[in-house]
Amino acid sequence: MAKTIIPFGPQHPVLPEPIHLDLVLEDEKVVEAIPRIGYVHRGLELLVQKKDFKQYMFVAERICGICSFMHGMGYCIAIENIMNIEVPKRAVYLRTLWCELSRMHSHLLWLGLWADAFGFESLFMHSWRLRESILDIFEMTTGGRVIFSVCDVGGVRKDIDNDTFKIISDKIDEIKKEALEFSKVFYKDKTVALRTVDIGVLTKEQAYNLGAVGPMARGSGVTQDLRKTGYCAYKELDFEPVIEEDGDCYARTAVRIREFFQSADIVKQCIEKMPEGEIKAKVLGKPDGESFVRLEQPRGEVLYYAKANGTDFLDRFRVRTPTFANIPAMLETLKNAELADVPLLILTIDPCISCTER
Repeated sequence: MAKTIIPFGPQHPVLPEPIHLDLVLEDEKVVEAIPRIGYVHRGLELLVQKKDFKQYMFVAERICGICSFMHGMGYCIAIENIMNIEVPKRAVYLRTLWCELSRMHSHLLWLGLWADAFGFESLFMHSWRLRESILDIFEMTTGGRVIFSVCDVGGVRKDIDNDTFKIISDKIDEIKKEALEFSKVFYKDKTVALRTVDIGVLTKEQAYNLGAVGPMARGSGVTQDLRKTGYCAYKELDFEPVIEEDGDCYARTAVRIREFFQSADIVKQCIEKMPEGEIKAKVLGKPDGESFVRLEQPRGEVLYYAKANGTDFLDRFRVRTPTFANIPAMLETLKNAELADVPLLILTIDPCISCTER
């Protein structure tokens, strides 16, 4: 059978991100998918030579608008490790709270895009309507809805008072109640099942060998969640990695839905266990050394490497994002897939190409 090569992306009605693939087809079946990375290149890592180590936090959080808080926090942790700064415990808990709110709004954003990709417009609207409630909490506590600029080397810039914690706790209860209703559609609707069950199956062995991370790995039964390493306040919180075994698009959807509710519970735990005290340590001197940090973003494991030389400017700052790690696993799911399922299989990793190319 003759093979056809067609370009897919970087502009496509279904894609939220400008990914580009060359699809090798036999009739309507994908034989091979060849990725092309580099369409978006912003040179953010090079800016360490122009922005000092304190200013660069504002650049780091702009690596991605969805994971902005975690990118800023990951950079700050790298610098704090180099400078041996002990972050106040209250700041650690506040960071953890904002991390889990970020996970909640990211998963709701993905669920909406996912529903829109297979034509379920009303489900898309409900997901994003509920996401606005999470962004309201961010705006109330940080002043921002996309870029928050609340994390800083040594701690955080803003505190949250007890009255606001009560409001957040009540809002989380309302959000969980609403999410419980519309999540039943993802679980039980035949339209969702037809487009997700047994589509894009990635076995546990494939996920492990290809280095899949986040919900992509956990949906295939790989027990990997960097939060269990105990960074921030996670070592003092009660939770377990969310695992599904089937490895298809339905399993990866279920992982994100269950993680949404898990994150809501972690936010409540942070509020209940929130310690008193300062929110920022003094930062004296300049960083000199190197640090390697691993965190669990909504999309999966993210790596940060920072190298300092004792001046205001770093020698190097390097990021490996979860989308980059998940591309090999995504390409595996595309093999022998139907052309009509390609957009879904790309979205199943929750791609962030601007993240990937920095």
